[in-house]
Amino acid sequence: MAALVSSMFRCCSLTSQKFTGRLQTKRYVRALRRSPVRVLYPGGDQAEGKLKPQSKQQRTTRTDKSHEKSESSSLKPEVKSKNRHEAQEESQSLDVKFEKAMPGDKRLSKVVTIAKSKKFRDRHGQILLEGRRLLMDALEAGAVLQTLFFSRVDNLKELPLSNLKHTNLVKVKFEDIKIWSDLVTPQGLLGIFRRPDYAKMNFPAVQIQNSLSLSLICDNIRDPGNLGTILRCAAGAGCNKVLLTKGCVDAWEPKVLRAGMGAHFRLPVITSLDWDIVPNYLSPGTRVFVADNIHPENSNKESRMSGKAGDYGWISTQPKKASLQEDHDFSSDDESSEEDSDKEGLYIPDVQIQSYHQNWAREPSALVIGGETHGLSLESLLLAEKSGGKRLFIPVVPGVDSLNSAMAASILLFEGKRQLQEKTQQKV
Repeated sequence: MAALVSSMFRCCSLTSQKFTGRLQTKRYVRALRRSPVRVLYPGGDQAEGKLKPQSKQQRTTRTDKSHEKSESSSLKPEVKSKNRHEAQEESQSLDVKFEKAMPGDKRLSKVVTIAKSKKFRDRHGQILLEGRRLLMDALEAGAVLQTLFFSRVDNLKELPLSNLKHTNLVKVKFEDIKIWSDLVTPQGLLGIFRRPDYAKMNFPAVQIQNSLSLSLICDNIRDPGNLGTILRCAAGAGCNKVLLTKGCVDAWEPKVLRAGMGAHFRLPVITSLDWDIVPNYLSPGTRVFVADNIHPENSNKESRMSGKAGDYGWISTQPKKASLQEDHDFSSDDESSEEDSDKEGLYIPDVQIQSYHQNWAREPSALVIGGETHGLSLESLLLAEKSGGKRLFIPVVPGVDSLNSAMAASILLFEGKRQLQEKTQQKV
């Protein structure tokens, strides 16, 4: 009997132990379901749901991060001071001071404004030059450099450092220069200059020694590439000056500067002139010649009076009556008929025509080149008639309309150079 009772107590104790174990397991699972955010660890102190204590290294890392966040407001001044310190170290080796531009520097946007806005260039008296070649030519001619943007310190070594000591030098990323540049392969140099004054510039001595008594007058040249090429040709031929009348494209536009290849800094380029003051820039006794593409056989007055520009080569038939009346003493009578006024308005000076290779540059001469779209103005013909000049004809194959204005200028200028040099050699 005693054995039976002891066995029954033993079974009850085993059953209660197993049931208790199952109950603890269910209670543990329920705890996970009720609070999924908490992490409960089995066994030890963690079984009650306490978080695992952080180590000393984790607490230090967390403190460092909070310290970085608290000092985030003062990060930019530290970066600026660091950039300035680096710039000072790099500039000490070059004996010039420069600064590094921060992201979003608004001075770079000013470059685009100067490049594309003629009004801005005229109002502030500034121009933009890009590339080592143009910068060197401008500095040698005495142009004043105000601000220079560059991408590498080695770029400064290519320029005369003596001319950069009083210049605002700003180092920028090459990607920023590439955004503002119009070149396919930018050189990393952009300079803002004070607009040059031809009277204060120091032109190369070689250019002055080879200068001829030959001037160039540009009339209605609207294409930047053509004007730049014409200026380059004038410098190569040895012209003593280039006059640009109102109606021409701005000579300081970036496309004109690139096409000119430094010609702006080799001879005087005088812009925005009215025709009534053009003779003031010519030496006394200068004869004015105009480039024409009309064949001598078709040079009859009746065809020229038809009012079509094509009948008179590169000539515009929109005269200014005030100039014509002043030069030819036309009276504006109240009783004059409308037909008479129309004839006065269509008056075209009768300037003799000759081939370009015949002698014409035997004394101080000026050549007028007109644009291909609007052609020569009648004021140029009036000036040629006054000075005893002629129309110079370049023969082309029948069926060809005309030559490019830059090509015509190169042919006539170098022919004029040949004739002037030939006359000088005959005297010797």
